[in-house]
Amino acid sequence: MNHRFPVRVYYEDTDAAGIVYYANYFRFMERARTEWLRDLGYEQDELRSRLGLVFVVRRVEADYLAPARFNDLLWIDSRLEKAGRSSLDLAQAVSLQSDGRLLCRGKVKLVAVDIERFRPVAVPEEILEKMNHAG
Repeated sequence: MNHRFPVRVYYEDTDAAGIVYYANYFRFMERARTEWLRDLGYEQDELRSRLGLVFVVRRVEADYLAPARFNDLLWIDSRLEKAGRSSLDLAQAVSLQSDGRLLCRGKVKLVAVDIERFRPVAVPEEILEKMNHAG
C-alpha cells in the first residue's frame, strides 16, 4: 500500500453489539484519504480555494471480513489502483495493528470536480505523480 494511517476505535464508533458500526469504516477510510493528501502536501480546503477543485466520491464498496471492537488500534492502508483523466480508483484496507488481521477491504472511486460548475476536471498531474511514488 502507498499510505498507512493509524486509527483507534472509540466507544462512539461502536454499535449496540460493541463492534464498529459498518458505516464507520467509510469514515476511517475517508480520514485516511485526507491524511494521505495532507502527507503529500495538499490540504483539501487549499485545493478548493487555490484550484477550485474538490474530490467527490462517485462509488464506494466494502467487504467486511471480521469485526473491530472498542479500543482496537487499526491501520488504514490506501493505494492508488488506477488513475483516469478526472478520476482516482483507490483500494483501502482496514487491519488490526496487533496482528495484521484484515478486517475490511474497500474500493473508492473519486472524481475531481470544479467546485463552481460541479463538472469533472483533470486531476492535477503533480498529485498523481506524488501518489504513484508514495510509499
